[in-house]
Formats: sequence, structure tokens, C-alpha cells
Amino acid sequence: MRIGAREFGALATAGLRVAVAALFLLPLLLLRGQGGILRQHWKLIFAIGIVNSAIPFALFSFALLSITTGLTSILNATVPLFGALIAWVWLKDRPTGSRTLGLLLGFVGIALLTGDKASFTPDASGASSGWAVLACLLACFCYGLAASLTKRHLSGLPSLVTSTGSQLGAAAFLAPFSIAYWPTQPVSLNAWLAVVALGVVCTGVAYILYFRLIERVGPARALAVTFAIPVFAVFYGVVLLGEQVTPWMAVCALVIIAGTSLSTGLIRLSRHAR
Repeated sequence: MRIGAREFGALATAGLRVAVAALFLLPLLLLRGQGGILRQHWKLIFAIGIVNSAIPFALFSFALLSITTGLTSILNATVPLFGALIAWVWLKDRPTGSRTLGLLLGFVGIALLTGDKASFTPDASGASSGWAVLACLLACFCYGLAASLTKRHLSGLPSLVTSTGSQLGAAAFLAPFSIAYWPTQPVSLNAWLAVVALGVVCTGVAYILYFRLIERVGPARALAVTFAIPVFAVFYGVVLLGEQVTPWMAVCALVIIAGTSLSTGLIRLSRHAR
């Protein structure tokens, strides 16, 4: 996303990403003979595609123009926090003492991580880290909301149908924005390759697995895959982009992951421990 957004811009990167993913997934869907299922449920699937792909992809692409991939990925690990919070407020899934503690701990970790980084004063390039941080958190809220919507309204549908339809819906939603904000300067081959890989591997293939997880183990456990994202993103950022990881970022990441583990019920404290 960072490599693509630098040249394409946030909206065009997101729009091209979902378009590539849709073009990759649609022939697989038709070969499996599942086109009729998509036609039957396309309105709901397209709507979830907007919430789960179009909006968060654009927000993360925007954020990566101002902050590092490491910081962005740590913030992305808060997705289960928002998922648990949404389940509490909307689905009346009242958290236990351990899960409530996890919610508080996770948001404390966010505050510690972003306290000295979220500045709303534009830098020399006109970017603002504060807006980037807020964009990441809004994207995480969208992911959490979409997971609950998927489980509530699309249970039983094949994961290929959900993933293909969601990318088609996201592509249709982002198309006018992508055209309006298409770069006026020539785009390098590296940026094109980055966005194609983003669409095929990080979106098309990944979403088939993700929606299958939601169907089989539920949204809370499926969202737990975001725990692994900071590990890979920080590693790739250091190796490929020359980014630096501070000890403070590592400490805050551990606090956030501990909070999300408690809030999703993956880790439970005994009554004696509490």
C-alpha cells in the first residue's frame, strides 16, 4: 500500500486494488458455478464490500502517506477491540470482567502509542500524522463492523461468493473517486506491480481465507488474525523500506495485543487472578 500510494495516491490505490482483486476472483467464482448465489445476495454483499474493503483500504492508503507501515500495522491490531466493542453495543454481547479489562487495556495502549505521534500540524509535505492515526482507527472500526455484519447476514454463503462480491461492490463504489483522483504523472513499474500484488495476494486470496474463517470460527476469532499483522508489517518495513522500530513501539504493541487477547476472550483471567 505504501509503495502504491506514493505514486497513485490513496483513492486510486484503493480503487485499483479492489478492481484487480475482483478481476482475479470473478473467473474463479464463475468456474465454480456460484454466480447465481452472488446474484441472489448481491445487495448485502456489495454493501459489506464498501464497509470492509472500500473505506478501510482508502483510509489505510491515506494514512501510509504520513506514518510508517510499522505504526499503521500496530494500530491495525486494534481491530478485535472494535469488534468486541461493536458486539457489546449492537449485539448485546456483554463482556466479562476479563474482556472489559482487555478493552480498557487496548485503548490505553493506543493512547500510549499515538500520544507523541498524533500531530495535527501539517509537516513540510502538507501531511498530518494525527489525521493518519484517526484514519487507521476509523478503518479498524469499519473492519470490526463488517465482521459482525457478515456473520449476522451472510452466514452460510460460500467464502468465494462473499469475497468476490465484496470486491465488486468496493470497486463500483471507488471507481468514480479513482477516476477523479487518478495521477497526472506517469506511474513507475514498481508501483504497478505493488498494487497488482496487493489486489491478487493481499486481497483476493486473503479474503477467501478470511471469510471462510468468519464462517467457521466466528468474527471474534477471525479478527484475531490481526495479531500477526504487526509482526510481518514491521519486518517488511525494516527490510524493504528502511523503517525504524523503537522500543516504545514494541512495548505499546505488546500492551495492545494483550488487551485485544483479553477483549476477544482468547485469554481469560481466573477470578483469583482478577
